Amino acid sequence: MARALFVVSEEGYWGEECIEPLTTLSDAGVEVTVATPSGSPPVIDERSLDPEMVGEGTADRVREVHETDERLNDPEPLAAVDADGFDAVVYPGGHGTVWDVNQDRDARRILAETVESGGTALVVCHAVGILAFTRGSDGSFLVDGRRVTGFPNEWEEDTVEANDVMPDGRKLPYWVEDEVVAAGGDWDAELDSETSVTVDGGLLTARGPESSAEAARTLLEELGIERPA
Repeated sequence: MARALFVVSEEGYWGEECIEPLTTLSDAGVEVTVATPSGSPPVIDERSLDPEMVGEGTADRVREVHETDERLNDPEPLAAVDADGFDAVVYPGGHGTVWDVNQDRDARRILAETVESGGTALVVCHAVGILAFTRGSDGSFLVDGRRVTGFPNEWEEDTVEANDVMPDGRKLPYWVEDEVVAAGGDWDAELDSETSVTVDGGLLTARGPESSAEAARTLLEELGIERPA
């Protein structure tokens, strides 16, 4: 049985970007483990539960899984996780990742070890920012020369207010696209397309919530697992 690790933010993950891959992989028979930086339950971005923003069906489904899934409610601490135990690692997005997951040394360790050992990593939306801080065993940025997508500057401009302040009052410390490009990533968020999922070797990246389902399907394909009928 394939095993996947989900690295989820305690500062605010975007519901669909976690729940869609988690349920898709689980339904396909993948054994899923959830980890957070400290081992405390992940926190969901309340905006991703707003029916007016994401639709009533998505909001209800995401809320139910967030509140009832035992794996989400009893995660492992990242420092205690060995990347060797998993075939894939998934980094759901959400603005919260810029404050914890993307800066976490163990989150970066697991990502680098997974990709360099021939495993598969799926990184979504704002979590793609972790690529700006992750170096491989040779000291170079893991993203250098790789094709990637992620949350684009054009969308961030519509999110932040004056002085890069978020609607919740926190200042956004960096913009994902800027940092990933500076680390050598070949960035294309495919803004003319409804969805954007990019595969470069063992690294899969997805642009945002609307790409979550496609990203989950692509991950199963990369793992050689058929979706249930």
